[in-house]
Amino acid sequence: MTERNAAARIAVVIPAGGVGARFGSRIPKQFLTIQRVPVLTKTVSWFARYPAVTAIAVSAPEAHVARTRRALSALARRAPLVVVAGGPTRQDSVWLAMQAVPDDAEIIVVHDAVRPLITRDLIASVVRAAAEHGAAICALPISETVKRVRNDVVEATLDRSELWAVQTPQAFRAALLREAHEKARRDGVVGTDDAMLVERLGHAVRVVRGLAENVKITTPGDLRRARGARRP
Repeated sequence: MTERNAAARIAVVIPAGGVGARFGSRIPKQFLTIQRVPVLTKTVSWFARYPAVTAIAVSAPEAHVARTRRALSALARRAPLVVVAGGPTRQDSVWLAMQAVPDDAEIIVVHDAVRPLITRDLIASVVRAAAEHGAAICALPISETVKRVRNDVVEATLDRSELWAVQTPQAFRAALLREAHEKARRDGVVGTDDAMLVERLGHAVRVVRGLAENVKITTPGDLRRARGARRP
């Protein structure tokens, strides 16, 4: 199955509404640079070059919408791209960006703005799985021992063979993702990712293997690792 045939109309939603409070920088982390290019620009460029993508919607902090548009101006010539103001939570930012996605999109891909080390093959794998199964994520099996802790005391050691660390991109049939978000808004539920909202509908979510390099830039150490990574 080719990339173009995997889904005729793919829309991409990039929540970039964070202000980097945990990172400890005055500059939102999506505007910090890797090889003199903003992290956000590197991330979005993967989707702007992907042949089946027909629309990209980025949600930015309200105070940085203009700055986001400037950072992405060159990419807007590659693919239809719109920047909207994000909301108070990541889930709100995804929802607001989804409202800017064309109604005829068949697949919606959601990807963290600060995961710039993805690959074309990873995008294709997740999109193919979503086209076939309706919902797909990428993840890696956890290798460390995992314990459940309460009040600084171990309660139990968990079976790590069933535990995976989830990444993005995540991809869904558009109608399914919209339904999941609408139900979450009605129920007042805030999920940790979009797949969780789909799971609440009782829909199975397919898992494909992610990449160890696909780090989310959360700390200064993550940024140093991203800056030192060799890209294809």
